[in-house]
Amino acid sequence: MDEGLKSELQKQGIFTTTLEDLYNWGRKNSVWPLSFGLACCAIEMISASMARYDLARFGAEVFRPSPRQADLMIVAGTVTKKMAPQVVRLYNQMPEPKYVIAMGACAISGGPFKQGYNVLKGIDRYIPVDVHIPGCPPRPEALLHAFMTLQKMIDKQKLTGKDRARHFDPEAPSEFPVPKFGAHDLEPTNNPGVWQPPVLARGV
Repeated sequence: MDEGLKSELQKQGIFTTTLEDLYNWGRKNSVWPLSFGLACCAIEMISASMARYDLARFGAEVFRPSPRQADLMIVAGTVTKKMAPQVVRLYNQMPEPKYVIAMGACAISGGPFKQGYNVLKGIDRYIPVDVHIPGCPPRPEALLHAFMTLQKMIDKQKLTGKDRARHFDPEAPSEFPVPKFGAHDLEPTNNPGVWQPPVLARGV
């Protein structure tokens, strides 16, 4: 619709929108986080939901106790290799559309425990991550910023067409392989569908 006509109609109290904008507006303002935490970053996540920071202002009103009732997973804290299969299993149980925020240096890269034999070097090796929050631990304001970033991403998603959202693509996977404990490490060590190791370019 012509922007001039749209503006004139708004002056008369008539508001127009598209189905796509209405759909995205509803989804971005009613995100339901899954209530679980892995380490110290979870304390900051809990703080963000309390009265001082009030995450509910942005539509994330209630942390859901079941993955089947949630559409946002906040991976807050160190992901050990013992815990990684459970995190992937929880993600697989969430209905589409679903989103992931990796909160803290440990969740995005292993952080100070990166060289440890028992720590995963980033949860994005097994599940797709929409927003990464650096920091050790990130403050509640950083989680609020990440949440607003996610809302902007949801607002721009297309319902149809070639670049439509992942959950509208029937060929895009909704569940990912759950890693198992092998002789020396998790097997597979990553999910090639969502993560590829960086290519090293050595100088001549």
